[in-house]
Amino acid sequence: MASEKLGNPAVVGLAGFGITTLLLQFHNLGFTGTGIVFCAAMMFGGGAQLVAGFLEFKAGNNFGFSAFVSYGAFWLALGAIWFIADLQGAGVGAIGPHLKVSGHDIGIFLLAYTIYTAIMFYGSLRIHQAMAFTFLTLLIGFIGLDLVFLAGMKNLLTITAIDLIICAGGALYMMAAIIYADLSGRSILPVGKPILR
Repeated sequence: MASEKLGNPAVVGLAGFGITTLLLQFHNLGFTGTGIVFCAAMMFGGGAQLVAGFLEFKAGNNFGFSAFVSYGAFWLALGAIWFIADLQGAGVGAIGPHLKVSGHDIGIFLLAYTIYTAIMFYGSLRIHQAMAFTFLTLLIGFIGLDLVFLAGMKNLLTITAIDLIICAGGALYMMAAIIYADLSGRSILPVGKPILR
């Protein structure tokens, strides 16, 4: 009996990552407020990526499992950070004196994800060039955000946002490559060969 064909969870995980990253950079460039980014972070960047990650676990894909769950948790945590900061700004003290967020704290949070992304970038070199490109631009973006929040180099925010828009494009390109290949029965959008073997 032929096994039932299953969907590839990466098409949801990559979409969640790509769309939410794109929306955050639109905010960083001043095109929109944080409201839509918060909602996308909770539902798509966070929730949908977590689901995709757990399905990658079922498929035996440790790279996808780690990436989608970890970056899904990133978006949920970032949304929670914004929520705490918003309560602080409104003078609400009910969340307690220990739940406070500063720009430096956000920088440390981003630094931790920079380290994780560097690890994943090395792994991406063994998948294909599109994945390596996406993780390279993500790593550069995190480094840029580290410098903005930890070194006060706010002049880097615009170039960092542009880099992360390119990163989001890389994720959406890979999503499209998977979907188009499945629909047509052949590769339509090239993703390249692994850089390391």
